[in-house]
Amino acid sequence: MSEIKVDWAKIDGLLPVIVQGLDKEVLMLAYMNEEALRLSLETKFAHYFSRSKNRIWKKGEESGNVQIIKDMYLDCDNDTLLIIVDQVGGCACHTGSKSCFYKKIELETSDIKEQKADIKTRSYNFSDELYHTILDRKLNGDPKISYVAKLFNKGENYFLKKICEEASELAFACKDLSKAQKYFKFNLEKFGEHSDDPKYDVIYECADLIFHIYVALANYNIHPEQIYAELQKRSTISGIEEKNSRSNK
Repeated sequence: MSEIKVDWAKIDGLLPVIVQGLDKEVLMLAYMNEEALRLSLETKFAHYFSRSKNRIWKKGEESGNVQIIKDMYLDCDNDTLLIIVDQVGGCACHTGSKSCFYKKIELETSDIKEQKADIKTRSYNFSDELYHTILDRKLNGDPKISYVAKLFNKGENYFLKKICEEASELAFACKDLSKAQKYFKFNLEKFGEHSDDPKYDVIYECADLIFHIYVALANYNIHPEQIYAELQKRSTISGIEEKNSRSNK
């Protein structure tokens, strides 16, 4: 394998980087210096050099919208880079748009027409963002400051035990909610940690359980979308038929 030979002198130490998503849509233009390129190659997460802040930054270091590098191409003059990324969260632009290039110039009038699409609210993208953030903590997190990194550092038995604990807490929260609804009119007893809003306990414990399930999925490199696909497949047949099909295998 030949060495990467970037003409750093020609470009004054800053390599222009064109960033494409997996669907080949251009997401953004950024710059790398030698150190940012080295970090990107070593970690497989996109790192760039900020001309305004005069420092290296990891894409998504604050928002969580990291870019996982899948392919990298150097152009014929060795002075421009093209990278193909898996864009976590679905948006590359700090405005919340999928692409930074959402201002279309109308050729006939030279008017600018914004085609910005805010996709942060899509539940799939949040799920994908959460999953890849957990993966990032798994690979790069410090167990001293990151709860997720701590879970992975303590090992499989530790986070699997947490799933059992959170499942039990969710079950108890559901029972408390059932009692609260049953005896509400008598106003004789309070149930759950948040007795004024017992539904919140169920929501809170359910979120805890789902989060730790995501940790387990990340450990085994199973994307949550595979779970959703299985649920979608099951929605087309009755639950009884689905169970019978498993027993016949």
